[in-house]
Amino acid sequence: MINVERLTKVFGTKRAVDGVSFTVERGEVLGFLGPNGAGKSTTMRMITGFIPPHSGRITVGGHDVVDNPIAAKRLVGYLPENAAAYTDMTVYGFLNFCAEIRGFTGDGRKKAVHRVVEMCFLENVLHQSVETLSKGYRHRTCFAQSIIHDPEVLIMDEPTDGLDPNQKHEVRNLIRRMGEKKAIIFSTHILEEVDAVCSRAIIIDRGRVVANGTPAELRRKSELAGAVTVRVAGMAGNALSQKLYNVSGVQRCVILQENPKAATVRVFPKAAPVNGEFARAVAGALSGAQVEELHSEEGRLDEVFRNITLPDTAKEVAK
Repeated sequence: MINVERLTKVFGTKRAVDGVSFTVERGEVLGFLGPNGAGKSTTMRMITGFIPPHSGRITVGGHDVVDNPIAAKRLVGYLPENAAAYTDMTVYGFLNFCAEIRGFTGDGRKKAVHRVVEMCFLENVLHQSVETLSKGYRHRTCFAQSIIHDPEVLIMDEPTDGLDPNQKHEVRNLIRRMGEKKAIIFSTHILEEVDAVCSRAIIIDRGRVVANGTPAELRRKSELAGAVTVRVAGMAGNALSQKLYNVSGVQRCVILQENPKAATVRVFPKAAPVNGEFARAVAGALSGAQVEELHSEEGRLDEVFRNITLPDTAKEVAK
């Protein structure tokens, strides 16, 4: 549904987007991650046709966004950053207007408005002016306009920004359900949303794609992926580490916590473990010891994100 090829955008001397390429299929929810200024919003604006690229090609549903913009934009729903709306309109008036410019008339327009009001839980503020809404309700109103025409492609910049935890849960569930039939891209700084909603994620840094994969694939890039954390009573940290270094495949041990009663050590494998073999080997080496806790670590997206996007000097400071 979305095909981006070698996309480039330059602002003055800054290369905001530098040769970005990726695809999004129907039934896929793509999380777009990156630090501030990485090029996420610029890329999404080019996909929607809001700004033109300097070079590269974008097609939406087979339509070139530059050469055939109207056909491409008919397929797209867009929730921009800082969710813009006409503040002097009521919520109903704004959504009615959005339905009208999308080509709905008569009963079709009423049904489209009713559908998104119900989906986005806007009944209580329907006749309130947009300028009087809380940030959360304003964002939900703008979300509603982006889906009023039931688009095949949905592009959202920080869709849960300003929402309380309950509202975030509602929006994530809505995105997940819509993602079963649509092609969706959304940017976020909340890494838990990637696990909660996304089938795939891209990390973009300084205008370039630096990682692309499922959340599970990205977590496996974490240094923690496959490590084993073990807590043993009645043993000093150094003694426990020395015992664990005898396990085949151990790269290093790190003492996490130590007191007179117990020590906690994290053991890192030399290679990615298979089917829990490393954890079983660690457990076997501790036969007879008072093991209070033993578990394999999953990789952490925040660590992967930080290691990929921080400059080398900042990584050293972070350590």
